[in-house]
Amino acid sequence: MIHICIPCRNEDRTIGVLLWKIREVMVDLGRDFQVFVLDDASSDGTGKLLEKYKRILPLTVLSERRPIGYGPAVEKLLRAAAGWTKYPKRDAIVTMQGDFTEHPEHLRALIKTFEGGADVVVGGPGTEAAQQGAEARGRTGSGQSPPRAVRLARWLARIMLDKGVGGPGGGDPLLGFRVYRAIVIRKALRAAAARPLISTDGWAANAELMKVLSPFARQVAEVPLELRYDIRRRSTRVRVFGTVRQILRVRKVLPLEPEGHGAA
Repeated sequence: MIHICIPCRNEDRTIGVLLWKIREVMVDLGRDFQVFVLDDASSDGTGKLLEKYKRILPLTVLSERRPIGYGPAVEKLLRAAAGWTKYPKRDAIVTMQGDFTEHPEHLRALIKTFEGGADVVVGGPGTEAAQQGAEARGRTGSGQSPPRAVRLARWLARIMLDKGVGGPGGGDPLLGFRVYRAIVIRKALRAAAARPLISTDGWAANAELMKVLSPFARQVAEVPLELRYDIRRRSTRVRVFGTVRQILRVRKVLPLEPEGHGAA
């Protein structure tokens, strides 16, 4: 089973098309799947649209009356998916955005790499040099330039964070298009006890999550992918200084310790 987790807020212009494209990809792959969407207090038509899609897709909707932010939303989704699965050693939990910058077509490569034995699969440019080269050209595969704030935030994150947080290729630590083996999430939740898995917000939450989950993953793999800025129908929500503040918090976060590895 593939559990796909999507936090969203005010994405009524893309979330429906995204869900339908996810369905097309998963049906073509022949995989059972369940989609979890957290509607983070949307003020547009997102909520009504999600109710409509619940009738035609295997979709679970979590709703917030007040915005909780990206980081807490991702954690709630991970907890819901980890609690849902019956086969945690086999099942996958995917995290992706609801604005269509992360295209569902990439699910094919991410899932197949996961099924090849990886416990965590991260989406990325493959190598740090490739990432820098793409940003220097200022283009994605769609020919659409990423917003300047996005490019700057990613560049600063690679400088400020350990390479391992960005995946084995030293890629983008802020990118949250990933696949996790469900047992990795469950083990981390047990080790965390009352501590949240994610204490930061915004894209830095993806870096923190990688940092705290890494001790529970035997193998981390990376799949090259290209982000799409020609489909998204809103401006970026990334704020460089806010992201930097959150990255500084990530630097202070201590990794969780697997059971049986503590002091005697």
